Amino acid sequence: MRALSDASSKARLWAALGIVVLSLLWGYTWVVAKQALDYAPPFTLTFMRVFGGALALFLALKLLRQPLRLQAPRAVLLISLCQVSGFMLLQTLSLKFGAAGKTAVLVYTMPIWTLLLAWPVLGERVRGGQWLAVVGILTGLLLIIEPWNLQAGWLSNSLGIGAAICWAMGTVLVKKLRRHTRVSLLSLTAWSNLIGSLPVALIASIANEPPIHWTPDFVGIMLILTLVSTAFCWWLWTSILDRVPAWEASLLVLGTPVIAIVCSRAILHEAFSRYEIVGILLIGSGLLLLSFVSWLRDRRTTLA
Repeated sequence: MRALSDASSKARLWAALGIVVLSLLWGYTWVVAKQALDYAPPFTLTFMRVFGGALALFLALKLLRQPLRLQAPRAVLLISLCQVSGFMLLQTLSLKFGAAGKTAVLVYTMPIWTLLLAWPVLGERVRGGQWLAVVGILTGLLLIIEPWNLQAGWLSNSLGIGAAICWAMGTVLVKKLRRHTRVSLLSLTAWSNLIGSLPVALIASIANEPPIHWTPDFVGIMLILTLVSTAFCWWLWTSILDRVPAWEASLLVLGTPVIAIVCSRAILHEAFSRYEIVGILLIGSGLLLLSFVSWLRDRRTTLA
């Protein structure tokens, strides 16, 4: 019994360290991606990130001796279009026209859109404290978007929220798929990136974008975006999901935009208005409340 307790404690400690590492790496990735746009146009950069990430993930699958076979191709196609093609294109364009820190906050509202979409698609109703979180996050979004201010960067804001909704749609589709089919998250991510890169390649080929400005700095940036941010971080994320409850892993959602804001302020010297600061705090509070509600539900289920 004690051995099981020790093993559980070690697993949770490992997962906690993993969440800290992921928050740091994925938070810093927003600054790196913003810097990459100085060397490559948005559609070409998106394709390089997605396709390079797919190759790195398939290599990871091979090294970990996990199956490479494509499962549920129709479902994976829909997931790829939402969670890869749509998400990555809108996210990159949002970064192109807006600040890295604010874009990260907008994109990481994805849990609230997942919550709202899961109701009609999966039958998971929004209850109690979740509604308070919804109101808080939507109010925060209004303050960041500033619809009353015609110079508030509405294009970048809309693209960031669109990216969050695309990711949420993909998440709901993944949950629906995994209800009926046992599929490896790492394998699913690899195939989604590969399939999702095809529409991006088509758009990049017809967009008539300027050529890439190849430098040693840009090569280093792409290595970070593909090998570190995609392959390593996704392997770490799937490992964490196998060791802790979903509510605990979701705390990553809180850490990543915070790191992105700090890095964008320190490295890119991005500033935030008073409305944006209040909006960011409201969104963070709403996400924290969502995690707390999930923790309570998980605890009640365990005790029952």
